[in-house]
Amino acid sequence: MCLAIPGKIQSIETIHNGTVRMAKVSFGGIVKEASLEMLPTADVGDYVLVHVGVAISKVDEAEAAKSFEYLKDIGEIDELIEHTQV
Repeated sequence: MCLAIPGKIQSIETIHNGTVRMAKVSFGGIVKEASLEMLPTADVGDYVLVHVGVAISKVDEAEAAKSFEYLKDIGEIDELIEHTQV
C-alpha cells in the first residue's frame, strides 16, 4: 500500500551547494530525513505529508494529528515510517 505519512518539520538544511533542501521531519517522535524539492515554501514547524522520502504537500496540524492517529490505530505506522527514509 502506498501511503503518505504526516510529520512536522524540525529543521531544514541545504546540500549540494545549496541546490537541494532536506528536512528532518518528526513522525510522532521518530525523526527521518525528507526532500523538500516539491515544497519550496515549506518551513520549520510546518506539517507535511511524506511519501518515500519526499514531502509532497503541506497539511494543517489538526489534519496531520488525525491522520497519524488513524495510521497508528490500524497498525500501519511502523512499516510506513520505515519507507519514509530517503
